[in-house]
Amino acid sequence: MKKLLFTAAIAVLGFTTVNAQEVQFGAKAGVNFATLSGDNVDGVDSKTGFHVGVVAEIMVSEKFSFQPEIMYSAQGASTSYSETQNFGGDTYSYEEEEKAKLNYINLPLMGKFYVAEGFSVEAGPQIGFLISAKGEYEYSETLNGVTQSGSEEEDIENISSVDLGVNFGLGYKLDNGLNFGARYNLGLSNINDYEGADNNKVHNNVIQVSVGFMF
Repeated sequence: MKKLLFTAAIAVLGFTTVNAQEVQFGAKAGVNFATLSGDNVDGVDSKTGFHVGVVAEIMVSEKFSFQPEIMYSAQGASTSYSETQNFGGDTYSYEEEEKAKLNYINLPLMGKFYVAEGFSVEAGPQIGFLISAKGEYEYSETLNGVTQSGSEEEDIENISSVDLGVNFGLGYKLDNGLNFGARYNLGLSNINDYEGADNNKVHNNVIQVSVGFMF
């Protein structure tokens, strides 16, 4: 996978050698609101994460540009459960939260069309490379005011190492290089990777809000 990631990164950066006078480099970071969709994922909540990385914007014409990116992105989803019961005069409550923490190196390849001064709409494919997959579990239980709690973390097995998706978004760039963006990533790949996974498809879905600066 490392060889594939290196090759893809070189391919992305290679576009910036074309017509270098019309290329701007920059960086951006922001917040992720990530979740999972598909089979058997009812009741899954969003998980807040972040993204950070570097971009290059290549002007093809006055209105259109191509923007490859290399981004670290913390994704996944969460679920929660709680209950309260009374046993005679005793009150018992229980709460738990589980998080799927999926971390990727994503390579979006965005086409941007400037609809007005500074304002753009964008769309393009994305390939992601999984760098870690962890499951985090936390619980607390309270009996008559006395609380016990605990947590644990373990690797999630059988997650695909490559994730394909498509992005749609909006952007605004100031003359000084400061820019803002909002983007939706629709996962196309089944991230489950085991025998029979075609009957249990799960996809990444991420809303991103970011701020960046072009140098």
